[in-house]
Amino acid sequence: MTRPVDQRDDHDGRAAQRGCSVWAEGHDGGPVLKIRVWPRAAYRASGPAADESATPIGHSWTGSFESGYSPGTAVLVDCKAMAGAGLIVTAGTSWKSEDLSARQVLQVARVATETARRAAGHAHCEGALGERPGTVDRTERTKRPVSRATGTCRGVVTGREAARLRVTDVTEKPTGRALTEQCELIRGELDLFSMTAYYGPSAEEEMYLDGRYPGTVKGAYTRTIECGGAIGTAYFKLVRVKDKAADGAVGTHGTSDPAALKRVLESYATASGTRHDCPVR
Repeated sequence: MTRPVDQRDDHDGRAAQRGCSVWAEGHDGGPVLKIRVWPRAAYRASGPAADESATPIGHSWTGSFESGYSPGTAVLVDCKAMAGAGLIVTAGTSWKSEDLSARQVLQVARVATETARRAAGHAHCEGALGERPGTVDRTERTKRPVSRATGTCRGVVTGREAARLRVTDVTEKPTGRALTEQCELIRGELDLFSMTAYYGPSAEEEMYLDGRYPGTVKGAYTRTIECGGAIGTAYFKLVRVKDKAADGAVGTHGTSDPAALKRVLESYATASGTRHDCPVR
């Protein structure tokens, strides 16, 4: 079910006024680069911050990098001086990834991290800062046997649980500290379950929308973890994939055992939360 576009106003108008947006274009009419600096409380997650197909920006930063249609980056820094206890910086370009050189794609990530570094210094933020990216990970979703999971699905399903759920494969992305990440459980060519982890503004936005449009998460399993700092409350969700049969009827695949699904989600939240330095039990 598709949720309607949300027209919500900012909760904190003063925080929103402290945001900053900059557009830059080369003299030769090259790619337009858009940079935004926001207090965490004023930012509504979109683009790389909310994209579950993004990869971690890495290099000791908490943030995401996407290189699909066009490259974009979102970086989150702990900052008690800012509304929402955090600072978020996004950078993106108007050009398609396929029309940019590898160096230009890398520069999108570098602009975001170095802008975050300067903004954090200006605001006297206490959060740890990462290094200047030397590379960006453009790995696509990878399908592999569940027993060989090395990315966002690693440590999520034991051999016994996989047999119980009849899961044979996973689709995953590289691990790190992305603001939104996902793990999909598969049986052959059949998608069974999708688990998504949301952090910072991504989590706040998803929880708000799920609360406002509860019909979109009917039958889903959810879990939260209090992480503190700019991440705040992390949000985890398991959804049974719905497919249409030949007669047009919509149905779900996989087990309907609530206890088994809750165990899998708990394992996923623990593995993902640990990577993001959240206190998990």
